[in-house]
Amino acid sequence: MASSFAPPPARRGRGAVANLESRFSEFRREADETRHESDMAHETEVKFVTQVALETARTIISRNTSSDIPFDRSINPYRGCEHGCTYCFARPTHAYLGLSPGLDFETRLYAKTNAAERLDAELRKRGYQPALLALGANTDPYQPIEREYRITRSVLEVLERFGHPVGITTKSALVTRDIDILSRMAQRGLARVFISVGTLDADIARKMEPRANTPPKRIEAIHKLTQAGIPTGVIVAPIVPALTDFDIERVLTTAAEAGATYAGYTMLRLPREVHDVFVEWLEVNYPMRARHVMSLIEQVRDGKHNSAEFGTRMRGTGLHAELIRQRFLLAARKLGLNQARPPLRNDHFKVPELPEPHGAADGTTQGTAMRRGRPRQTDPATADTPNGTVNPQMPLF
Repeated sequence: MASSFAPPPARRGRGAVANLESRFSEFRREADETRHESDMAHETEVKFVTQVALETARTIISRNTSSDIPFDRSINPYRGCEHGCTYCFARPTHAYLGLSPGLDFETRLYAKTNAAERLDAELRKRGYQPALLALGANTDPYQPIEREYRITRSVLEVLERFGHPVGITTKSALVTRDIDILSRMAQRGLARVFISVGTLDADIARKMEPRANTPPKRIEAIHKLTQAGIPTGVIVAPIVPALTDFDIERVLTTAAEAGATYAGYTMLRLPREVHDVFVEWLEVNYPMRARHVMSLIEQVRDGKHNSAEFGTRMRGTGLHAELIRQRFLLAARKLGLNQARPPLRNDHFKVPELPEPHGAADGTTQGTAMRRGRPRQTDPATADTPNGTVNPQMPLF
């Protein structure tokens, strides 16, 4: 899965304009302008076809200690994401693989085919204590290749079997495929879904999130999920000053009309290579707005293009960031969003019996299985407030 160099301009159906180098690579690539001119003369183009490598994961639950997010564990069934969102904060992770956070991130993908098996094993470990597990914390669990590989669905099957709480964040309507599992889990207080909708502007969404579902499809997904009894919210993310910030109220209103009861937002973040990917995309697609957008980004990031400080990195600082916060809170309050949030439950967690090995002695196997099948003594409390009320500024889950 070697990288390739792709010079500007933008490529149809892809978010990144170019394939910048991994910061860990000893080699640097330069555009072959002669080859580029030759290709143009012959009306040919270097194609970036999606490639998927199968990965056998050694562990599947990732841990974090961030004070900015309301969960300490997550699962990412895939590395890289075909949605190709230019702003995706997960792009730098591809550099660790020796690949580019640019076009490689959205065309060289890895599927963790043993995710369900590893999850089952990790949930059975002695001393494991259940707590909200996030799907979609890094790359989208319902990106297009999930239709074929169905890894996310297999993970949900394991979580349902164990009675483990899950929170999903996605910008794909494919999540509705798993309504059967999610509705059963929701009835037990074990599931919640957030759909990411940064803008309803079709032109901006098509350029900024080239292979994600259109905004109307995502709104329709909110409606289907809520009709199935699954607690569903909307995340206005990312808010890009002078590009998508005009749409905050419209996104919230449309999502609320579709049945969303929760809402959150995040300001655009530009960590590491994401900065170059986004700036290049902005200059290619919106050259007349680029300077204005970057100027406002500096205003919400203390004069810089990015801020990594806990407590402010998701929202930004300064007058413009405060204006966006007040607009969001006012709209959410008027629409009745974030008024109450039934807590996800931990007390349903139970390690199921293992299948009896063929030919094993009944007494031994059954005794072991019964011991493993006893429910754990857990605290049913979650990150939500005890009375179920929610501060509109609280984290998403």
